[in-house]
Amino acid sequence: MNNLFFEYPWVLWLELLLVPMTAWYVWKQVRRRRPYVAMSTTAPFSAASAGLARVLRHLPAVLRLIAVALLIVAIARPRSSSNVSRTDTEGIDIVLALDVSTSMLARDFNPDRIEAAKNIAIEFISQRPSDRIGVVVFAGESYTQSPLTTDRATLINLIKEIECGLIDDGTAIGNGLANAVARLKDSQAKSRVVILLTDGVNNRGEIAPLTAAEIARTYGIRVYTIGVGAMGTAPYPVMTPFGVQVQNIPVEIDEKLLEQIAEQTGGSYFRATDNTKLLQIYGEINEMEKVKITVDSFPVYTEEFGRFAVWALAAFLLEIILRLFAARRIA
Repeated sequence: MNNLFFEYPWVLWLELLLVPMTAWYVWKQVRRRRPYVAMSTTAPFSAASAGLARVLRHLPAVLRLIAVALLIVAIARPRSSSNVSRTDTEGIDIVLALDVSTSMLARDFNPDRIEAAKNIAIEFISQRPSDRIGVVVFAGESYTQSPLTTDRATLINLIKEIECGLIDDGTAIGNGLANAVARLKDSQAKSRVVILLTDGVNNRGEIAPLTAAEIARTYGIRVYTIGVGAMGTAPYPVMTPFGVQVQNIPVEIDEKLLEQIAEQTGGSYFRATDNTKLLQIYGEINEMEKVKITVDSFPVYTEEFGRFAVWALAAFLLEIILRLFAARRIA
């Protein structure tokens, strides 16, 4: 029990009653008259009189004093208090905008760019239990794979279902970013973030990437951009008359555009050349976008009188049992 105190401490003055009760018992023992027989010596009885029975005959009186003392403590209403902390977290709304154009099948990541992006995004999601997270995918067009949600299991399953080739090919960075902004513009969260991942150059879509970035800035949405792809060339599966063969193709990422988007919205640009680097980038973003945590401490009170009352009752019952069944033997 922590920080024990009494609701009615003045009741404890009743413990002084134990003094006259003890004195009365002692006086009764002194004044107690017993039958006697004159004998020349008490040597044969000295060992018996000092035995256990002589001590135990006072046990009922001791139990009564203990019971009264415990009962007074219970009446004084003992309580204990302990401090309990309540943590309130102010989550961040995050939308992951993933490029699913066919160039994401390049194998400079393990096993390829799209699978690496999905796996690391899932790990990132698992580290953000207090946030609402949504997913937008884009290629030649853009659509919402998952709205903002805290349902981690459903969100992870939806990310696992993402594949290249489900929509028209191309890289509509502006459309993807605009779609992500549309998912966040009505959010009431204090911090709203888009993590945009692409491996190409904007070549499709009705909305220019910088226009989408300006819309994001207007709504106070921060955009982190990630360019994925090795430097120079990357192995890519190509269909040939002899089947699928892996060929090295040039890696083209509009880094200048991605830097402008990030700078315009207060975010940062990152370049990922392999799985390890991509994982580090998500780790850096995870550190930068910390949730706001408020910790309140308040006392919680626990009534303790019950245990003292039970102990008092046990002492009374034990006294009665001793007096009824063992009084003659003890005496």
